[in-house]
Amino acid sequence: MEGANSYGPEGASSYGPEGAGGRPYRRWGLAAPLAPAPKPAARPPAARPGLPPVIHHVRTRDRVVFLTYDDGAEKDPRFVDMVRELRLPVSMFLTDSVVGPGYGHFARLQSVGASIQNHTLDHPALRGLPYAGQRAEICGQQDKLRSRFGIRPRLFRPPYGTYDTTTLRAAADCGLSAVVLWRASAENGDLTFTEGESRLRPGDIVSVPSREPAGATLAERTTRLLREIQGRGLTVGRLEDYL
Repeated sequence: MEGANSYGPEGASSYGPEGAGGRPYRRWGLAAPLAPAPKPAARPPAARPGLPPVIHHVRTRDRVVFLTYDDGAEKDPRFVDMVRELRLPVSMFLTDSVVGPGYGHFARLQSVGASIQNHTLDHPALRGLPYAGQRAEICGQQDKLRSRFGIRPRLFRPPYGTYDTTTLRAAADCGLSAVVLWRASAENGDLTFTEGESRLRPGDIVSVPSREPAGATLAERTTRLLREIQGRGLTVGRLEDYL
């Protein structure tokens, strides 16, 4: 199918023995360790005052892609183990009304290296809403995440990827430095691409939705995605190191 390709073979849930000879990658269904990401020479300088940039692909020569997870509906405890054991740098864009009482799960993810970012309070389509409403959604989640995690995120993802200039103004006024979209989306066993080549490229931002109708868990879907990443000679970088 144009714009999509199946990623990873069947049997992604067939994990190897626990600890498999001190090789945790085998426990997570990978044939080889995930290559360490190169350390960027320096984070780009802070943007000048004004509207934050909208980014779906990072311009870099490093052979890295970036894994981002939306909403916070799925709270798979094995995914926490996976992030810890593989030292997997992931970015979680959280929506308060979706996370509900499950913030403790994301505190555990943060404690093993995941970053926490803003995806609004209630997940509305922001484009066309008045400034006051957009600001309330974005700043409200900034305040919520600060109270829960002690941090104020720098990155914002608008629900459904829709935004307008008012969204950018509100994001800037809420202290956010970049609006993060994606070039690739991992859903229903396929990778789909918003533009350009229908394959992963260095610098791609990958969006992973919370749930999959077929019933695969977040850890299983991430395993399939990691196999595709490795098959392309890429690895996973920390998005916050590049923005």
